[in-house]
Amino acid sequence: MRAILCGYYGKGNGGDEALLASLLQMLPDGAVPIVLSGNPVETKQRYGVEARDRTNAFTVLQTLRTADAFIWGGGSLIQDATSIASPFYYAGLMGLAQQMGLKTVAWAQGIGPLKREITRKISQRCFAGCTGVSVRDKASATLLADWQIPFTLAPDPVWALENSPVTGLWDLPAPRVAVCLRSHPTLTPARLSILTQALVDFQKATRTLILLLPFQASQDLAIAQHLHEALPKRSRILSVEDPRKLKGVFRGVEMAIGMRLHSLIMAAAEECRCFALSYDPKVSQLMAELEMPGYLLSELPSDPYSISKTWIEHYANGDALSPDRIKFIVDRSLFHREVLRAALC
Repeated sequence: MRAILCGYYGKGNGGDEALLASLLQMLPDGAVPIVLSGNPVETKQRYGVEARDRTNAFTVLQTLRTADAFIWGGGSLIQDATSIASPFYYAGLMGLAQQMGLKTVAWAQGIGPLKREITRKISQRCFAGCTGVSVRDKASATLLADWQIPFTLAPDPVWALENSPVTGLWDLPAPRVAVCLRSHPTLTPARLSILTQALVDFQKATRTLILLLPFQASQDLAIAQHLHEALPKRSRILSVEDPRKLKGVFRGVEMAIGMRLHSLIMAAAEECRCFALSYDPKVSQLMAELEMPGYLLSELPSDPYSISKTWIEHYANGDALSPDRIKFIVDRSLFHREVLRAALC
């Protein structure tokens, strides 16, 4: 069973790489993965799998002709808020795979936003033609229910991703707090300045080492460097490309302050106290589901002192998820694995 894995892979995004690693971990025995990647050489080296250039139309077509199954990897692939091209690319490949008679799976999807009628219709047609469908959030489930398309709802599969130890992490001064911010229109220069001052005050009060984690260098590294300049002797920039090691970082930190969805999922899964800075409905949904404290970035307090005070209180007295609750969530996230087995075996 040759299965094409199609997602935002090989683009240097830690969250999407974590979804790929989770998908490879959950594939049924006997399935041979072929990953469509933005960097096929790196993908092949990191995961030990076949990889093809996702932008080479001839190569992709040839790969489809030799495959038995086509899988949309997890995440927010089907949305038109970031780019109108994204849903057309992924839906175009899915539609072609369905026309060629491949088994097709929409796996661990976070659907939307879909603001345009044409992208909604194309997406509905693709999901309706799938052999199996799983989604990771209630909003996506509601949309598929409205379309009368059968699906499985389960927590994000990165909850179940196996972690790996990070060389040198335990040699760094403790205690440690991880911070993961990303470039986004809601993180204005004024808000970044407020958060920077709040982080300086928080570090002075807690005497923690601030670990700055760029999940995607192109969007996160400049912000991490800015924060490091404000805390030159009390912070480290930790660039980790292997998603299993990225998750392993959170085994060695006491608390995480994160914008990115998968920074918060990884941290929560490793029993870290978490504080969210939401820029997107998917982060707000996670906050609601886990009762995770945080701010909507659009409503960030203007006083750095009030933010640092809130962080200090959560650092001192906040609770991580219990091992029992983590196990419950991880077990439920494995429903995504059952969807793969049912569709492909």
